[in-house]
Amino acid sequence: MIDGIAKPPDRAAVADSPPIQEQYVLQNEQVVMVDGSGVKSSNGTIAVRVPALHDHVITARLNVPAKAKALQEAQHHLESVLLDLERQFPPTPTGVATTVAWGLPYFHHYVPTLGKASGFFKAGTPYPVYLPVDLMTSKTEGRTVYALQEARTFPSDQAPPGFGPVRLEQNDVVVLLRSDSLANIKAAQNALFGTGSDQAGSLFEVTSVRQGFSGGGFYGQQGLPSKLALAAGIPGAQSIPRQAQGFLGFATTLDSNMGPDNVPSLETLPGFSDQWPNGYFKQGTTMHLSHLFQDLVTWYEQNFPQYTDRVQAMLQPGLSPAPAPGTLALQPPGQSEAEVAQGVQRYHAYGHTGSMSQVDSTTSPMTSNYGKAYPAGTTIPVRGDFDTLDNPFHYTSDPTADHTARSRRPDCTSFRSSRRLESSTSFGSRWTATIPI
Repeated sequence: MIDGIAKPPDRAAVADSPPIQEQYVLQNEQVVMVDGSGVKSSNGTIAVRVPALHDHVITARLNVPAKAKALQEAQHHLESVLLDLERQFPPTPTGVATTVAWGLPYFHHYVPTLGKASGFFKAGTPYPVYLPVDLMTSKTEGRTVYALQEARTFPSDQAPPGFGPVRLEQNDVVVLLRSDSLANIKAAQNALFGTGSDQAGSLFEVTSVRQGFSGGGFYGQQGLPSKLALAAGIPGAQSIPRQAQGFLGFATTLDSNMGPDNVPSLETLPGFSDQWPNGYFKQGTTMHLSHLFQDLVTWYEQNFPQYTDRVQAMLQPGLSPAPAPGTLALQPPGQSEAEVAQGVQRYHAYGHTGSMSQVDSTTSPMTSNYGKAYPAGTTIPVRGDFDTLDNPFHYTSDPTADHTARSRRPDCTSFRSSRRLESSTSFGSRWTATIPI
């Protein structure tokens, strides 16, 4: 249905400059200047990255014996499939970007101890000692804190009625596929999870498939969130701005809110982790993957019925923006920790983006370990998200526990890469190069 109603964005030709090697980076992602309604304009003042139309996330457990020889054979097999994919499709929106991430359950089960010495580790190094160390948090807490942590729940993690408590998944691996072409994504998915001899499906037991969409309205057309939610009869769909990138009406890929270059890599910024200059996980990062139910009626009609209400909830309380009928594309002002506290004291509220600025941005000018200078306020993580009408997943190996239903509902899956996140999933630096054996 999406391919029938959404024209892929006009993408510029791939640049001649060498691409960044990190596989979590979507190469040649277009940046456009949009106005307050989120539409590309000659008078636009806000830089927004135009995301790929399609996103698929596949989670799986590894179907391989926990023995060194079996793991090495699996590694070579998967690497061969990934190399073939790269030859067929560039890692761009017009091709297909493939990111493979390994979860803590993989390391805990399959690599409890390193069998032999290398230039990185001593023989017998146990899990989790070989994982990257978060130097800043370790110093603050006076103990070793690893850059990759188990996910945890928070008081605000409340599931809809009838769904039971929030579930923290335990997967060995997750694959993120991004493209403007659904056919390209399907080809990549078949290569990685098909059962042919030249495919890698024998290595995995798929636990879920999450597929969705983003954008489509940056050039003035009706965006996919509005069009598909209206077609599905989702309650509250009529309130979604026509060109909105997502169900909640925000442009979520503001260029200023995305870590530039390879800043999210573990080793890029000095003093953050122990991966510079020659860490095993160099060029890797961490990934937080989550799935959210979205209640459009509560968002648009009950809690935040006015545009100003939604701006204050998203950015910070106390703002008085001019009315804008379209999608919210406002440059976040950013707040200090003291300003967030003052807002809470005065308004009994805080904004999502404003309160995050001191957590996910550099607080002073920095020069990376690669010699590139970044100003204070440079965002560190790279975030991504996509909407779906599947309920909750396109496929799950446990439909009872996941409460899979045929009815449509607005959901969102988000993924966020950073050098240090509480997460149950870890981006690999180069495919299976993250498997120490």
